[in-house]
Amino acid sequence: MHRLLTVCLLLVTAVLAGCATHPSPELRPYTADESKQLALEALNRRGLSFDEYQQQRAALTGQPQKPFGFDRSGEMNAERSVTLQGRPS
Repeated sequence: MHRLLTVCLLLVTAVLAGCATHPSPELRPYTADESKQLALEALNRRGLSFDEYQQQRAALTGQPQKPFGFDRSGEMNAERSVTLQGRPS
């Protein structure tokens, strides 16, 4: 008789403890910062070209896109010894 009462008491305690736990994080809505972070992480995994990545990243973050490119001096060859005006080589 005592064993049956003990088992029933443990069962009721386990059920009530399960009902009293806080909801899991998956059930709550994401905050704006979490949504932005998830979108940026997904963007990193997409394998886009550098220009496409910068365009979409600027759109996600709301920052103006910075122009990227080469300067007007062109490419330099390390084997060539050229002194540019105004710059130490």
